[in-house]
Amino acid sequence: MVRLALSSDNHFDVNRVDADAMMRAQAAYLAQNGVQYYLVAGDLFNDFQRSQRFIVDLQALVAPYTHVYWIAGNHDMVHGVSFDELEDGGFTGYLHNRYVDIPGTDWRIIGNNGWYDYQFAAQLPGKTSQDFAQWKRAYWIDRAIEQPMVDAERMDLVLTQTRGQLALAQQTGKRVVFMTHFVPRADYIRMSSDHRFWNMANALMGSPRLGTLLEQYHVAHVLFGHLHIHPQPLSVANTTYYDQAVGYGLARINEWEATSFMGEWYQQTRFLDLK
Repeated sequence: MVRLALSSDNHFDVNRVDADAMMRAQAAYLAQNGVQYYLVAGDLFNDFQRSQRFIVDLQALVAPYTHVYWIAGNHDMVHGVSFDELEDGGFTGYLHNRYVDIPGTDWRIIGNNGWYDYQFAAQLPGKTSQDFAQWKRAYWIDRAIEQPMVDAERMDLVLTQTRGQLALAQQTGKRVVFMTHFVPRADYIRMSSDHRFWNMANALMGSPRLGTLLEQYHVAHVLFGHLHIHPQPLSVANTTYYDQAVGYGLARINEWEATSFMGEWYQQTRFLDLK
């Protein structure tokens, strides 16, 4: 049996916690619980370089027993990285458009940062792609992320990359754990007549096309984040989805069920035992 731990959306800088102290506490917890693979589905800092450094330093703390892998969320992309650098990676722990096989098993972990295509808000009357793009530029943190294509094209790239990785896994007889940041199914999206801001923000949550693709390839387990809503795992056919976001513990936006960052991280981190 191989034990994985799943987490996302730690937001160390937004939560104003001592990331080094949290790292040491997380490393101790992973060791105490026999975790061999720790997967982090994005949004550690509002800076790619700080997020990368955290992963590198955490890996040094937990080696050689635990392997740490991370993909970038939209917050990680805001500073310190170009589009080409996001695509190419640059260190072992970054799993975007890459995979790692778990020795002695037929399990493969595949990562892709993911993106969005506005389809989660397509039912808003009278709204067009141009409206969502304009709203994003006016109100959303992603306006600072540079990219050489429109959002729908970037999502097309994600799907092309993911399809290639899943086809290769299928050809080699691998069962798959898939890690992404953005939401892959409409089940997690809620529309409301009272929250026009979030109805528009739904356009930037992810794409239902990703969930469809993952289910077509019978992916066993899918870790994502981005939404800080703490749902229970959702099983659809042969695929189980996990949103293990820690989220914000702020005076203005308090999404935590615990009273401290580590208390919330303990509560939201999920163990997954693979046989």
